Amino acid sequence: MTNFIIRLKKESDNDAVSKLIMDSLNVWYERNRGFKSLVPSLEAASIYNRVYDALDPDCCVVAEDADTGKLAGSCYFHPRPTHVSLGLMTVAPEYFGQKVSTKILARVVEVAARRDQTLRLVSSAMNLDSFSLYNKAGFVPREMFQDMQVSVPAEGFDASLEGATLRDATLDDVDAIVALERELRGIERSKDFRFFVENRDGIWGVSVLIDAATGSLDGVMCSVRDPGCAMVGPGVARKEAQATALIKRELNRYKGEWSPIVLVPTAAVELRREMYAMGGKNTETHVAQSLGEVPESKGVAIPTFMPETA
Repeated sequence: MTNFIIRLKKESDNDAVSKLIMDSLNVWYERNRGFKSLVPSLEAASIYNRVYDALDPDCCVVAEDADTGKLAGSCYFHPRPTHVSLGLMTVAPEYFGQKVSTKILARVVEVAARRDQTLRLVSSAMNLDSFSLYNKAGFVPREMFQDMQVSVPAEGFDASLEGATLRDATLDDVDAIVALERELRGIERSKDFRFFVENRDGIWGVSVLIDAATGSLDGVMCSVRDPGCAMVGPGVARKEAQATALIKRELNRYKGEWSPIVLVPTAAVELRREMYAMGGKNTETHVAQSLGEVPESKGVAIPTFMPETA
C-alpha cells in the first residue's frame, strides 16, 4: 500500500497540480461520460491555481507519494467568514482506489472543525464514488442542480425585466451584494465579489439588478469566460424572474462564441422552463451538501465551479 504525505500545496507544485486536474477530469469523464477532452490543455487547467492562489493562498491540500514524490491528489478549500467551502477534488488516475481523496478530505474537515464552521460543497450527483466519499464522511445533501449548457446566438438574449434596471456591477455595489447573499442564503463572501468586480485578469463579468421603484439591489450574477471554464455564476436573486434576466445578461457576454454552463436549481420551475426555451440542454446533475448546520435559504442561488466558494 502506498504511503502518502498529506500537506499544503507549494508554489513549486503548481504545474503538477494543473496536470493532475487535467488528467483526473479527462480520464473520469472519458470513461464515464464519453467526453474526449473536458480540460483541453495544461494552460486551461491552470485557471484553478491562478484564481485560487489569488483568492486563497495556502489553501490547497495535496497528497504526495512518499516514495516517488509524485502528487497523487489535490483539493482546494476556501475559508470564509460564515463557512468553509470545499473546492475541486482530484486524484491521479494511477492512484484511483487508494483512498487518496478520503485522506485529503479528512484534512479539510479538520480545517473547518478548527474554525467551528460548516463545510459546504457542490459535487457531482452522477459520480457515485464522489457522492459516496462525502456521504460516508457525514455530508448531508440539501439542494439539487441541473447543469444546463446554452449556445448563445450572435444576437444574444433579451435580458430586460419590467420594473428593474440591469447593469454592470461596480465596487460601490459590493456591500449591497454581500448583504443580499447574507440575507437570502446565510453566507458571506465579500472577497469573492470584490475580486470579480475588479476583474484584474479580464475573465469575469458581474451584473446587478436594481428595483426601479425602491432602488434596492435585488439580484447579482457573475460569469467566467476562460478556456479553462465558461460558466454563469455565482449569483443570487430574490425571485426566479430576476435570476432569469440576470442569467440572460451574463450569457450575452458569450454571444456566438461559447456554450457556457449554468447550474439551475431543479426546484426553480419557472427558471428551468426559461432555460429550456433558450435552448438549454442538461449535461449533468450536482448536489449541494454540507457537513454541519446551514441557515434556511430563500430566493434563487446559482452556484459555480469557478470559484467553488458557496
